[in-house]
Amino acid sequence: MRISSVLVRSLYLSFILAASSWSSLCAAETQTGIDKQIDEAFKPAAEVTGKMMFSPITIFGQDIPWVILWLGLGAVILTFYFKFINIRAFGLAIKTVKGKYSKSDDPGQITHFQALASALSGTVGLGNIGGVAVAISLGGPGAVFWMILIGFFSMSTKFAECTLGVKYRKIDEDGTVRGGPMYYLQQGLKDRGMGGLGRFLAIIAAITFIFGAFGAGNMYQSNQSCALIYDVVLQQETNDGKWIFGVIMALLVGSVIIGGIKRVAAVTSKLVPSMCIIYLLGGLIVLLSNISSLPAAFATIVSEAFAPKSAMVGGIVGVFVQGMRRATFSNEAGLGSAPVAHSAVKTSKPASEGIVAILEPFVDTIIVCTMTALVIVSTGVYEVGDKIGTGGGILLTSKAFSTVIPWFKYILMVAVFLFAFSTMITWSYYGEQAIAYLFGPDKRITTTYKVLFCSFAIVGSSSELGNVLDFCDATLFMMCVPNLIGVYLLLPVIRKELSDFTDHAKSIDSAGNS
Repeated sequence: MRISSVLVRSLYLSFILAASSWSSLCAAETQTGIDKQIDEAFKPAAEVTGKMMFSPITIFGQDIPWVILWLGLGAVILTFYFKFINIRAFGLAIKTVKGKYSKSDDPGQITHFQALASALSGTVGLGNIGGVAVAISLGGPGAVFWMILIGFFSMSTKFAECTLGVKYRKIDEDGTVRGGPMYYLQQGLKDRGMGGLGRFLAIIAAITFIFGAFGAGNMYQSNQSCALIYDVVLQQETNDGKWIFGVIMALLVGSVIIGGIKRVAAVTSKLVPSMCIIYLLGGLIVLLSNISSLPAAFATIVSEAFAPKSAMVGGIVGVFVQGMRRATFSNEAGLGSAPVAHSAVKTSKPASEGIVAILEPFVDTIIVCTMTALVIVSTGVYEVGDKIGTGGGILLTSKAFSTVIPWFKYILMVAVFLFAFSTMITWSYYGEQAIAYLFGPDKRITTTYKVLFCSFAIVGSSSELGNVLDFCDATLFMMCVPNLIGVYLLLPVIRKELSDFTDHAKSIDSAGNS
């Protein structure tokens, strides 16, 4: 597969950026710690990407980042276009995930339930545990209200993109399924007479997938897991020596994605669901212990969404932006990552998995994020405008749980590490799929990508949370631009698939009732 000149120039610029960062690192004063040197070298890249993706446009005298409007309005538009499918198809989604409308010999690799569980294991993690705390720290409790609202509308976005993911997936002769925005952008738009545009958007989507893997899929995971381990084990908040944790994490991830030690990944995948359950149980214990404070906590979240008390959050717009950023980071709706996981489902009706996918933001954002927020707000441990040092959100969540369960921080530490490790493996696969799409099955390029991916764990663990968030959010939001363009242009296809599946479901329901 030949690479366009656009891709070549993009890779060239990436190498120039890497070289300049290394030069900055080497030029730093020798007495400066390694972590500080890495952070200072990385900071320009974080600032450039942050300014590019979050540059504001003025609406009614308010400055709002353009990409926030692009993604937020997209979720609202899709909800109205599909007539609030996130509400009216909720019951259908429950029946579909149970396998009522599928057959065992349908094409694909996994059941609807397994696809949903796989997708949730990739999204329920640090975005729910640390991301909510970041939203509260930077935007106040009101940011949670906007997180929940965006999560509600994002259910429709997940439906649309996951329907396309199954519709245009590729199934190899050995049964392996390949899917995602690269495929539905190229093939879907080609079928509608826009092959050139589809190919261009697919290449852009693949490039943004790689950057997203380096950022949100790697650096944030390494940063937050490192921060909590330092706080719990060493009981100190410092950046000195955190690069060592990054090296260890890089070696562990590399042992799986480069060394092929699949048993490590297999064990992790079995432990992560258990950690999710333990985390939820811990949250319920905290909430029950503070049950008398819950009404006030709810009231605070709603009232401060429209009238924030702290001047540091930037008014209602600032609160909304923080809620939107953290909601997107948590549920990944509109980015194109979810269709990769959902495309492996066994079904002959693409919209059936789109319907199932609406449950993902509901569980991820509306249930888990709300629970985390109530734990933090009801315990009163937060302070608006405080990032809790370099660790940020994850330390605030740990502190909230410790007010009721002092020893829970040790369980949380293990859970966070496993969440981070499994997420990094999953996102390395997403990036590898993008590399394969761009370059074909070139082992040298794939290995180079994997080594680069592992090295970003060192940068993530060493850098300040603010720089990591700017870079990770920017690279994550990049993904929504080509993806949503494709979703808009393929809306007639999605609507046809929805009609086909609902007719199929009605026929089965009617046969069952007769």
